[in-house]
Amino acid sequence: MTAREIAPAKLNLALHVRGKLPDGRHAIETVFAFCTDGDQLSAEVADSLSLTASGPFEAELPPEDSNLVARAAITLQAAAGVREGAAIHLTKILPVASGIGGGSADAAAALRMLTSLWRIDPAHASAVAPELGSDVPACLLSLSARGEGAGDRISQVDLPGISGAPALLINPRVQLSTADVFAGWDGVDHGPLDDWREGRNDLEPIARAMVPQVETVLAWLAVQPGAGFVRMSGSGATCFALFESDEARDSAADRVPREWWRLATHLR
Repeated sequence: MTAREIAPAKLNLALHVRGKLPDGRHAIETVFAFCTDGDQLSAEVADSLSLTASGPFEAELPPEDSNLVARAAITLQAAAGVREGAAIHLTKILPVASGIGGGSADAAAALRMLTSLWRIDPAHASAVAPELGSDVPACLLSLSARGEGAGDRISQVDLPGISGAPALLINPRVQLSTADVFAGWDGVDHGPLDDWREGRNDLEPIARAMVPQVETVLAWLAVQPGAGFVRMSGSGATCFALFESDEARDSAADRVPREWWRLATHLR
């Protein structure tokens, strides 16, 4: 038996940093949306756990002993008391350390995939997801949601007009450390997140200072015909625009400078 899963790219439509939690993590309010495209995983039942990888960003993956997909498999296997193993393959299509889920989306996809492969209760995946990272619970759902706490307290939300929206993601091929970007927060609470369209990404000014190309990408997206909403996702450096039509998005995608990574997709 072979199981397959997509790890949809994650977008933060807005991200407000509100303070610090007792455990030292940052308290945030965010609205997640997910794309129809992302990394690809497959697995077959095996005697032990193993992970192989391919794809344009394979070389940027961490070693297996620190890869979140491997950690997700080991953690789920132990939590569910599974004796079987799995031969897992990850096709890495999304850039690493880019603010669009990355390892969290891959880990969540591995949890869904192995739940099916091993025929276990999905409650095990939900239980271990928070142990793997703050974004993993949202990525496990992979539907529009509001995140609070460290982003791991999830409630599904209805975002009218979002499903099917044409989106263009651009990364200037520069990695940004989430920890480093959050460390640059100035400690000022600029207010709660109500309407995501009227919201902001409080990490964007920090990312722009660290990687000036972020500002260049945002400015480029903002002047593209048909781009109605432009923002940086997560801790960057990936930026995105939502377009009024597939034609407008595809036309912009054709003009993206060759040195930038791009993904023309839709929101789920």
